[in-house]
Amino acid sequence: YRDLHTFELQAPTRVIEWAHGSRVCVAGYGQSGGNEILQLIPPPALQAKETQGLCPERDFKVECGGFSKRPVYSLKYVPDTSLLVTSGPPDNSLQVWQVSAEDSDVIKPVSTIAPENATGQPWAKIATISARAPWVLHGSTLDSVQITEVELRKNVYTAGSLDSEELAGLAFLDGSTVVLCCARGRLCVADVRQPQGALQALPAPTAPCGDRWCLGTACAAQGLGLGAQPVARLSNRGLLTLTDLRKASEPLASATARVPSPGLGAEFLCVSWAPALQGCLAVSGFDGTVHVYDTQSWDNSGREAEPVFVHRGHALDSSGDPALVTVHMWHPQNPRTVLSAASDGSLHVWDWVQP
Repeated sequence: YRDLHTFELQAPTRVIEWAHGSRVCVAGYGQSGGNEILQLIPPPALQAKETQGLCPERDFKVECGGFSKRPVYSLKYVPDTSLLVTSGPPDNSLQVWQVSAEDSDVIKPVSTIAPENATGQPWAKIATISARAPWVLHGSTLDSVQITEVELRKNVYTAGSLDSEELAGLAFLDGSTVVLCCARGRLCVADVRQPQGALQALPAPTAPCGDRWCLGTACAAQGLGLGAQPVARLSNRGLLTLTDLRKASEPLASATARVPSPGLGAEFLCVSWAPALQGCLAVSGFDGTVHVYDTQSWDNSGREAEPVFVHRGHALDSSGDPALVTVHMWHPQNPRTVLSAASDGSLHVWDWVQP
C-alpha cells in the first residue's frame, strides 16, 4: 500500500457514493429501520497529490447525516444538485434526499418517486445524470425501467418492454443511451430520446444457466458513449466478460476471477472500471477481499486471471470471523485509490502500489 485509512461505521453499508466536493456518502441496510445516511469528509491525506507520511488528520469526519426507515440498497448523488436518491426494499419506489446547507448537518427526505407498478416489485436499481436535467434512471425489471426528472418528479422516458426479467444493474452510457443488464446476464440498450423507446436486446453470447450477474460501466459523466469502453459483467461463479456494445455478438475478452467460493450467491457482487487507469477493473463480493485486474492482456479463453493487487484488509472482523466485502468504488481522480466496505461495518480507503 501507498496509504490506507480505516473508519468504523455504526452499521454495515452496501453503498459508497462520491458526492460534491469529494465527499463520500454511505448508508446502512438493516431491516429494522433507522438506517443512517452519512456524508463523510475524507482524510486530508487522501486529497494530497503526494504521500504525506504521518498526518495528524487520518480519519474520516461526519459532515451531515439523516435516517432512512428503509434499508438502503442503492444510493446515487444527483450531479450538479444537492440531492441524493436511494432505493431499497420492500418495493421499487425511490426516496429523494436534500443534503443540507452549510448551516445544518441534516440530510432530510424531500420526496418519493413511486412508479405505477411499485407494489410487489423488487427494489430498484438506479443511475443518475445531469446531461439535460437532473435525471434518475430506475427499475427493478425490464418492464419497469423509466427515467424521472428528479426535481419535478416528471416521467421523461419509459422502456417499451413486456419482459418482466429481473435487472441486475443499469447505467447511463451518455445523455442519450442507457444499458441494462438482466440478472441472468442478458444485455439491452435503449435510446432515451424516444419517450416510449423499445429496448434493443444485444446478441451477446448466452450466459451459463443458473448464473447471476452484475454490471460495470465507465462513468457517464465522461460522455464516452456507446462502445467507447467495454461493458464488464461478473457472474457469481467468477466469470468476467468484456463486451464492446457495437459488436456484442463476439466477446471482446473473458477471464475467470480468482474467487474462493464460486456460486455461493450474488447479493454483493461488484465489478467496476478504474476511471483514471486504463484497462483496470476491481472485483468484490465473494469474500473479504477486493481484487484488481489489468484486462489489457486478456483474450477469449476464459482462463483464470492473475490479479495485480488484492486488498485483504476486510478478511476478518473484530471477533476474528470472516467478513464479506459488500461494495467497493474507485476514486474519480486518484488513479489507484479505492474505497471498500464490509459486512462488519468497516470502511477502508486504500491506495495500492503495483509490484
